[in-house]
Amino acid sequence: MENAFKLMNSPVGVLTLVARASRLAAVLWESERENRVMLGTLVEDNHHPMLLETEKQLNEYFSGTRRQFALALDFEGTAFQKQVWQALLDIPFGETRSYSQIALALGNPKSVRAVGAANGRNPISIIAPCHRVIGASGALTGFAGGLEAKAFLLTLEGHNFTTPSKASMCQQSELDF
Repeated sequence: MENAFKLMNSPVGVLTLVARASRLAAVLWESERENRVMLGTLVEDNHHPMLLETEKQLNEYFSGTRRQFALALDFEGTAFQKQVWQALLDIPFGETRSYSQIALALGNPKSVRAVGAANGRNPISIIAPCHRVIGASGALTGFAGGLEAKAFLLTLEGHNFTTPSKASMCQQSELDF
């Protein structure tokens, strides 16, 4: 299936916005890991209505005037991944959750690692706020856009996070459950 995309400059770098028909399918990072999100063929369309609306709402978010997005989303993944991504949408602006809290909310407290894996495959970054998921210790953990972008987004939402040093990141596991 062919998908429309548009590049957007933002305070966290160039984002690639992707629409499938009239729904948002992805918000991807400049430093995107190959194959993290499978989308098929992408065709640039700087006038696609969903992409223009997504860019508008993201700009409002970055300027501090939007706390909640109102966009039609098209998540493509397994049933479990979609449950996790829906749980992300339930995390209010300015709040965080741990992987274990999400697993518990889904009714499966033993699925913490699976929740972490699904969170890492979230195709619609920022809109489905995977940046609001932190380690059980309160530490910033793996993020497709990088920990600096994660800290920026959380700070924008009122948290006081600093980017961890490379030494502390090496001591910390990829997902601090």
